[in-house]
Amino acid sequence: MVEFNARFGDPETQVVLAQLQSGLGGLMMAAANGTLDTHPAPVWSSDFAVTVVIAAQGYPQSPRTGDVIAGLEAAGEAAGVDVLHAGTTVADDGAIAASGGRVLSVTAMGANLHEARERAYAAVDLITLEGSHHRRDIAQVAAANSSR
Repeated sequence: MVEFNARFGDPETQVVLAQLQSGLGGLMMAAANGTLDTHPAPVWSSDFAVTVVIAAQGYPQSPRTGDVIAGLEAAGEAAGVDVLHAGTTVADDGAIAASGGRVLSVTAMGANLHEARERAYAAVDLITLEGSHHRRDIAQVAAANSSR
């Protein structure tokens, strides 16, 4: 038996769900009520996906909260990009601010791994959050070795 332990808020799940083209709700309902065997098979995109997490200063030991996040609209409007909020809140003045360690996940799709990676990092570079950090090597080796 194989057990998968992934939460919808995990970057490992977000990158996979970005490729799901058919409805997730019906699939989950069929799994819950035992009719998965009669449910239509999921439809997956042939595109590639890459997710990069933007973390707050001090993450994981003691993430700083309250810092305002800028550039979300521009990043979210980029082609093939979704910006998913994890550790964010709306400040009293209406601004979006950090409220946890893993603040945002930026997921991008592309015809190949290189394109998905480039889109993800281009969107990440549009976002500013004082003291934040993120990895710059997500999918780097795989993209370099990919023939697509």
